[in-house]
Amino acid sequence: MENKKKKKSTFAKYSAGDKTFLLVGYVLLGLFVLAIIVPMVYIVIASFMDPITLQNQGITFDLDKWTLTAYERVISNSQIWVGFRNAVIYSLLFTFLSVAITMLCAYPMSLDDFKGKKIFNVIFMITMFFGGGLIPTYLLISNLGLLDSMWAVILPGAFSVWNMIIARTYYKGIPGELREAAEVDGANELTLFFKILLPVCTPVIAVLCLWQFVGMWNSYFDAMIYLNTASKQPLQLVLRAILIQNQPDAGMIADMQSTAERARLAELLKYSTIIISSLPLLVMYPFFQKYFDAGIMVGSVKG
Repeated sequence: MENKKKKKSTFAKYSAGDKTFLLVGYVLLGLFVLAIIVPMVYIVIASFMDPITLQNQGITFDLDKWTLTAYERVISNSQIWVGFRNAVIYSLLFTFLSVAITMLCAYPMSLDDFKGKKIFNVIFMITMFFGGGLIPTYLLISNLGLLDSMWAVILPGAFSVWNMIIARTYYKGIPGELREAAEVDGANELTLFFKILLPVCTPVIAVLCLWQFVGMWNSYFDAMIYLNTASKQPLQLVLRAILIQNQPDAGMIADMQSTAERARLAELLKYSTIIISSLPLLVMYPFFQKYFDAGIMVGSVKG
């Protein structure tokens, strides 16, 4: 009761203009949430529905019209699981390398007495606004002998200047007394970095891991350019063939005799593959959500 009274009294203090602004903000936020939830619910329900019913009647909650055919086809297809395995491997390796490089680079850049700091800052800033382009990058990857290997997908984007800036700002927000105390105890730079600073930086590390993992998981363009062997392609390329090119793997619909039946099943497979490919991200977000405020806001505001 007391909390409700406090909320009412706090809201009563707002002027009419403030109340109108808050109301408009709540309405827009509600519409934004609906714009996200409604397509998600539609995709989940559509993935269980019979293709003919979905095309003729649309969404229905009659369970007799639902089927697990699409999930059975997807789960039994080897190419889906090969792509899933590759996507997990690429995303984990990319996340580890990217976050490790970012944290190692951000630490010296956060020190005021680091010599050459201004020069490196200029170099980093240039790379944020200018790039070599697709053709020079492809030629570089080719000359390095990385074509048709997972490193062609992982290494080029392993370092992000923007992530480095966030991590550097987070380092600057750590009290200097912590570093001084470690130096008094005889800790060298390696001990200070690995045993003292990194445990303190858990929030920003968690946020960077999530960003990089999601970025690599959803990426398909680099893999489409650099990877030619089907067994090395990530799940995103398999999903792209189903969603955009409407070309499911032959094993998924090989036993379908009618062209119309094959087309209906291909349409239904789109929804089930979206659900399956999104599961890892849906599982990860709740575990990393608690680090967002500390990782993003502190690392972006302080300093």
